Amino acid sequence: MKEPTTAIFLPKQAPVMVSLLTNPDRLDGLGRFIASPEKRRRSHQEIRTIEKTLLAKTGLDYQTEIQPWLGEEITLAVTSLDYDHNPNNGIKPGYLLAVSTKDQQLANEFLQASYSAEAIAGTTELVFESYKGVNLIAQQNPNLQKNTPLSATAVVGNMVLFANDIQVLKESINNVQVPDLNLKNAPGYQKALDTIVEPRIGIVYTNFPALSAWLANLPIPELPEITQTLTITFSIKEEGLVAQTALIGVSGEADQSPILSEPVEAFSYLPASTILTATGTKLNQLWQQIETGLDQDSPLQQLLNRSISYLEDPLGLNLSKDVFPWVKKEFSLGLVPKVEGGEPDWIFVAQKSPDVAMNEVLKQFDQQAEKAGYTVGNLPLLDKTVTVWTKLKATVNPNQKSLASLEAEVSGVHGNIDDYVIFSTSVEAISQAISPDFPKLIETEEFQHVIEGLSPENDGYFYLNWQKSEPILTQKLPITRVVEFGVKPLLRNLRSLTLSSQGSQDNIRRATIFFNIGV
Repeated sequence: MKEPTTAIFLPKQAPVMVSLLTNPDRLDGLGRFIASPEKRRRSHQEIRTIEKTLLAKTGLDYQTEIQPWLGEEITLAVTSLDYDHNPNNGIKPGYLLAVSTKDQQLANEFLQASYSAEAIAGTTELVFESYKGVNLIAQQNPNLQKNTPLSATAVVGNMVLFANDIQVLKESINNVQVPDLNLKNAPGYQKALDTIVEPRIGIVYTNFPALSAWLANLPIPELPEITQTLTITFSIKEEGLVAQTALIGVSGEADQSPILSEPVEAFSYLPASTILTATGTKLNQLWQQIETGLDQDSPLQQLLNRSISYLEDPLGLNLSKDVFPWVKKEFSLGLVPKVEGGEPDWIFVAQKSPDVAMNEVLKQFDQQAEKAGYTVGNLPLLDKTVTVWTKLKATVNPNQKSLASLEAEVSGVHGNIDDYVIFSTSVEAISQAISPDFPKLIETEEFQHVIEGLSPENDGYFYLNWQKSEPILTQKLPITRVVEFGVKPLLRNLRSLTLSSQGSQDNIRRATIFFNIGV
């Protein structure tokens, strides 16, 4: 089973590693395999874009300078948060690009010819140094105060290393010679890989505390005692990629097998236009596991809290206190765009539990809405009756400023529908949920296709229509730096991603993600 050779060069605390475990020319074949015949030319162009992205920091051209000697691995990693630990010159993260070679002599000849040409042209000054038996070369531009990106190079065995400073190369060599220092021999990393047995064409590894510090441009993690890592391996499936994930650092939970064998019935209320959804069962139990398993100050918990706050604002609820405790059976949550544009609507569906007095719960919600200044009233809708929270506001016609009219601003809607309670942020959205005439997400060809790539035994689904939700997510949850770190070209053609969890074992939480790529 393939794993990155590069891991031997990285420290255990490396913030992030993105590794392609196949020659890009083979990846080109993958793109053509998953693409329809009329889109294969575009697929070829996208693979070229990936190659350029991974090698952009070297300033080298892939096809003419790298392809002749490139082997079966390209890895880009952040090795350290501040490689020189000098507070006087700012924070300098270490970056390493490792490329395997099928012809070491050809790779050496290329590097020597490249550096000699630049030295003769006078564009750079070369620094040569031998360190622990390895020849290091660093380029320095005499016209610039700072070195050019990935300007230091070394050849170690069949690996060609590029780094942004010669000190980063020295630390990488130290990691090789002292096994206890490197990521390859880290027990948690190996434990995660052992749980993922599918063929791998790529691996992403993240150390969450260090990654959080890198994103915030900090020299050290805010909470270095927290150990949370995520390992993701990628394999090929028709029309997409399957990612197997292993999350380590969720402590205090017992082994748990998947509890579902088919989508929950609560899912059947979400409209076909839903662009983001989470479905499953025992929401209260799930949230308690998250709260007890993740430190409140950890990066993962902070991300979840921000996401939950975004969900709470439209309805003015505290979900963890007001909603989660009584959701003991099925649930589904969906984000539905408005036809006329603007802020999208939320729909939340929860199955009733025999031991929960649902009428009392809804009565408390209505009382909270009244205290917040909303008018609570019943509204006949289709063949049902729902409860609506509204506020009256006056609007003035801009063309006739003396004329004003009243509008009812809806903040929330809820209704008892068969064995379920449905909440929504608009009448239009709950109408789509309860009307049999509106197509539902679970019936669409898109969703049926993506769940074919996932195990039917799971704990629920998280589905994201990337093409339609990207503008919303990048505004509400900025992820620009992570996306641009080597994976942005892959996301350009991403239609959707669907995640299903497979429980946990030995304090490792497992999940599978299917990336539906519409190249």
